[in-house]
Amino acid sequence: MTRQDTDLEATIDRIARAIDRGASIPVSVQLRGALEYGIGTGDVAAGTRLPSVRALAARLGLSPVTVSGVYAGLREAGYIEGRVGSGTFVTGGDAAGPARRAGLQELERRIAELVRLGQGLGLSPAEIALRVSSAGASPEVAGARRLRLLMLGTFRDATAFYAEEIRPHLAPGDTISALTVEEAGATPPGGFDLVVTPRTLTGEARTLFPDLPVVGITMIPTETTRVALATLPPEAQVAAVSYFDDFLTLMKTGIMRFAPHVTQVEALVRSDPELAARLAEADVLIHSTGAEYLRAGLRPDQTAIEYRHTPDGRAIRAELLPAIAACRAGEPQQEETRLEDHR
Repeated sequence: MTRQDTDLEATIDRIARAIDRGASIPVSVQLRGALEYGIGTGDVAAGTRLPSVRALAARLGLSPVTVSGVYAGLREAGYIEGRVGSGTFVTGGDAAGPARRAGLQELERRIAELVRLGQGLGLSPAEIALRVSSAGASPEVAGARRLRLLMLGTFRDATAFYAEEIRPHLAPGDTISALTVEEAGATPPGGFDLVVTPRTLTGEARTLFPDLPVVGITMIPTETTRVALATLPPEAQVAAVSYFDDFLTLMKTGIMRFAPHVTQVEALVRSDPELAARLAEADVLIHSTGAEYLRAGLRPDQTAIEYRHTPDGRAIRAELLPAIAACRAGEPQQEETRLEDHR
């Protein structure tokens, strides 16, 4: 069994334990959310072959019709694809693949130009390679244009945090601003070259910015979140509360991944009429971003953990940076529109 197969087995095991048939959220919504989370965080990597409809239905104890409907929705959203005679596979899921290919093509073209120029100056291949490896990467040196990136998210604070995490990976002179989907939808901003968003929001981003390249990147729990989950006492009674109903299964699946030793995890939506009573019985509250207000009602002996995400560094290097390179090689950006006008 390959590492990819092992990871998929572990993810499906977590999904099977996370699905709550007694919850008010339909099991189809729970399953789709859990699979989207697995794909979005890289637990289920691009190129992974998923179980057949019947195999997954039998594994989870669900109807094949339910699983088939979930697969259909994921195919429509671009997360998976069917290959005749081979099965169902996880796709790249965003524009990073084409952008990477375009960026590599542009890189090859420029390398060829450098080689011709070096040969014309009498330099050997080794000398050319040495000069390339020691050259500066500053866009001012290379004469490349500066880019304006837009980080698009759900919550203002979290989106600004994502932008700050990406900023150190940008070239000097590039900028990145943060807007929520709600803000961008109210008054669509102009002047940007590239839109960056969590993979789960790529569809909305493309609808809002049909004329711009959109890069959906993998998100993972922050190191602070992972450490906090890993250090929970095994006997802790945990209440996991999501701001959005359809995020609940995703969140519970993540908790089970990073705190597998904790067995008492109750997943609740913020509209649950029993929420206050359940929180009073819990030792630990794990809440999604947006549900911070729940902390105000906790006792001093209770612990609160925010389940916060951050862009995966591997996704930034493998998906975002090639897309930036391809964008930088394109047409000059349109006239800037002040971001402050859209807040």
